[in-house]
Amino acid sequence: MRTKKAKLREVAPDAKYGSVLVARLIHRSMRDGKKSVAQKQVYAGLEFAAEKLNKKPVEVLEEALKNITPQMEVRSRRVGGASYQVPMPVQPRRASSLSLRWLVLESNKRSNKEYHSYAEKLAAEILDSIENTGGAIEKKLSSHRMAEANKAFSHFRW
Repeated sequence: MRTKKAKLREVAPDAKYGSVLVARLIHRSMRDGKKSVAQKQVYAGLEFAAEKLNKKPVEVLEEALKNITPQMEVRSRRVGGASYQVPMPVQPRRASSLSLRWLVLESNKRSNKEYHSYAEKLAAEILDSIENTGGAIEKKLSSHRMAEANKAFSHFRW
């Protein structure tokens, strides 16, 4: 266990839209420290998705993440030698982190035969999330199903 609580770092807003959410998406999408490459791909993906829906790119991202964000999750709790999956509400900071993580993960999982770049994969996943379909939404629903199934252990909540 930690002796001190970890300090929360402030994320600087991105250059193009001035949004912290877009900056966090860029950081999540970055590989091998290549931020400029990640920026180009994320901006292209957001533009592509926004073009399809005739909305602003930041609005499109916010709507997609709102649909992906989980409300409940299960956490392991050890009671008397047995581990129980205890359903708990997700803290807002963790919820936004999970939604971004799932969006990037499911974007990367998409096949290379169908899409040629990460920007196209990201745009497709964002559009699917807005329509409440796609891999990221499945992750959220799976998390909620687990919480629902283990509702009997909710009295172990700490």
